[in-house]
Amino acid sequence: QVQLMESGGGLVQPGGSLRLSCAASASSLNYYAIGWFRQAPGKEREGLSCINSYNDSTYYYGDSVKGRFTISRDHAKNEVYLQMSSLKPEDTAVYYCAAPHSSYCGPEFYHWGRGTQVTVSS
Repeated sequence: QVQLMESGGGLVQPGGSLRLSCAASASSLNYYAIGWFRQAPGKEREGLSCINSYNDSTYYYGDSVKGRFTISRDHAKNEVYLQMSSLKPEDTAVYYCAAPHSSYCGPEFYHWGRGTQVTVSS
């Protein structure tokens, strides 16, 4: 079972940028598609983006982060990133990476990290 670990969260001012990283312990992320999700207090979890492992095809869900967030993968470092720019207070949430039982993005994700907090505030 793959264990995922997010990092890179923190406090940032509105308009700022952060890059989140997703790494795996004792296994390779390169076998899995990886998705990024977030959950704000009192709100449902929201899917943001996903990247295949086979051909690095990327998918973005919804309009809330379109044009501001970019998902990418470094196969050599065995990491997946979420580059976030033009951050807004409404982006404040716990951000999670997750993996399906597949190298392709799909509707079901079975392996989840513990999350990293992103707070956008002046």
